[in-house]
Amino acid sequence: MDKWRGKVVLVTGAAAGIGAAIATRLVEQGMIVVGLDIQEDRLKKLADSLSSQGKMYAVQANLRKEEDILAAFDWIDNTLGGADVLVNNAGLLSKSFMIDGDTENWRAVLEVNVLAVSICTREFLKSMKKRNNEHGHVIMINSVAAHTSQYPIGGMYYASKHGVKVLAMCLRKELADRNSTIKCVSPGRTRTDIAGTPPPEWIAMEASDVATTVVDVLSASPVTQICEVIMTPVPTKFTIY
Repeated sequence: MDKWRGKVVLVTGAAAGIGAAIATRLVEQGMIVVGLDIQEDRLKKLADSLSSQGKMYAVQANLRKEEDILAAFDWIDNTLGGADVLVNNAGLLSKSFMIDGDTENWRAVLEVNVLAVSICTREFLKSMKKRNNEHGHVIMINSVAAHTSQYPIGGMYYASKHGVKVLAMCLRKELADRNSTIKCVSPGRTRTDIAGTPPPEWIAMEASDVATTVVDVLSASPVTQICEVIMTPVPTKFTIY
């Protein structure tokens, strides 16, 4: 991780759960973290708690609003000289059936899980191109839901995560000639705010487990392309392939 010390990383959904764990680990690794989240108080509390270890900036943004995302990237470019790594982590969950699902919930899931990921990635790549930086990294924190559809409930969530998987595949091909890299980390059941507290009989990973994998991915050599990492707790009932 020495090559990333002092570099700027933008982490979306950084106020809690996996995003907070990733932000914490990357600060510990010497990176300058910009945390993006709608939960301003929790975001600032996390940033303050990390001030003795490194530097984290708290930037409030509603990822359903393009103007908030654009303003955040402008701030990063003008204040920090641009981001070197983007971690698309923010996500919303849908627990509804298709037969009686709520349209507004579906819209929110697609806007945060797919559209915001696309906008953030576009703005990151535009900034990289403007700065003639060809060595940036985009990490998609996806979900094991992108590789399976075990349950009838939550169809829109599954659809959004399959969409992120396809976006990453297309971007990887689009950027192949520019040496930019797209990496996907797809966690299975993890103890986070979005998932709620799992029943005692369920085995779940910790958010810190996913953060450790992100560090491992960034630590890879320049000639190593890590396309997809699928993480599941042991034992698991998910059938991936």
